[in-house]
Amino acid sequence: MVKHGRINQPRVLAMILAGGKGTRLMPLTESRSKPAVPFGGAYRIIDFVLSNFYNSGILGMHVMVQYRSQSLIEHLRKAWRIGDGDRQFVTVVPPQMNSGAGWYEGTADAVFQNINLIRDFAPDIVAVFGADHIYRMDIRQMIQFHLEREADVSVATLPVPLSAAQGFGIVEIDRNSRVVGFDEKPPVPKAMPGDPAHALSSMGNYLFNADLLVQALEEDAKNGGSHDFGRDILPRRLKTDRVMAYNFLDNDVPGVAYYEEPGYWRDVGTIQAYWEANMDLLGDTPSCDLRNQEWPIRTEPSYGPPASLVNCYVDHALIGEGSRAIEADIRRSVIGRHVRIETGAYIEDSIIFDHTHIGAGAKLQRVVVDRHNTIPAHVDLGPRGEEFNAPSDWADSGVLVIPKPPAVKEEQKRRLPSY
Repeated sequence: MVKHGRINQPRVLAMILAGGKGTRLMPLTESRSKPAVPFGGAYRIIDFVLSNFYNSGILGMHVMVQYRSQSLIEHLRKAWRIGDGDRQFVTVVPPQMNSGAGWYEGTADAVFQNINLIRDFAPDIVAVFGADHIYRMDIRQMIQFHLEREADVSVATLPVPLSAAQGFGIVEIDRNSRVVGFDEKPPVPKAMPGDPAHALSSMGNYLFNADLLVQALEEDAKNGGSHDFGRDILPRRLKTDRVMAYNFLDNDVPGVAYYEEPGYWRDVGTIQAYWEANMDLLGDTPSCDLRNQEWPIRTEPSYGPPASLVNCYVDHALIGEGSRAIEADIRRSVIGRHVRIETGAYIEDSIIFDHTHIGAGAKLQRVVVDRHNTIPAHVDLGPRGEEFNAPSDWADSGVLVIPKPPAVKEEQKRRLPSY
């Protein structure tokens, strides 16, 4: 792909893994997959990876879904109808369930079951990315690194605190950034040379030369194991192929403000991490500023009226279209679309999903409220409130989650669930 001293633009196909259960995000994943969980008032988690590809000019995207995928499918249908359907598309790919294949058994199996899509598109490079992280990335820069280093496989990496590294794939590299070791979620992660406080983590985002990926998937299908990229595919390729580590901190996204955290990336796999990432969006100098017009996060368009705030005190908050608040006090919170907040309500450090009704005088602190709930008037859902201390598996993080109500009867749908 090098001609006259310049690297030609390769043909790139994105295979996006969006089938995860997200069990640690329960109850937000009780009725939806993790990539479909709302985020930041107007978005879904999957919008971030799709926007990264879209803004990078990579417009051929297959999204592999599995677990409770209807909400995700509906979102993609409304928000991500792009291109001509031939070389520009976002398509949903469920398990094929044919030729003896069943549910996706792992990340590699999800791509293997759809290997025909790779052959049909005939790409030079296949980007295999996860769909459940919050970050911005110019993928063209990783592709340039992949080509310049003549890599067979490139792994996006980022230093993480050693104390939190057990949940990631840990990468060992030599002085030339070649991967010499890969350990998926080790109980005792190895620190980076010269930096005992950090380990080098895989972000779960890979670039493969297409021919090599097809070969690796076919070989993996014949072997036992978990059929997973981190546990199976990558460790096997280290001895035979040139696997390189791309440093995400080198990625320069247009429009990022000076006050934002360099290399911002969050695995929002737990309620605590999810809540913290939403809080990162708030204030005059947020760690991750969604107002970046040069790298916008695309989502489903909303045609509702603007938010209406009457005699409210609002500080460090995001408030979605069509929401209404009267004489309310809203601090460090993310309010979704078409939320009704009645007189005297107090909301602090909380995340309120779309179509929620907050009763008069209700008090919410460190609460995540799923869609279509009604919070009764004068209820106290906070660290010192009686309701907060009620039995709940989801309050262990110090964040109370009000699940989405069961859609049995309309009057039940709008009622606050009992604990």
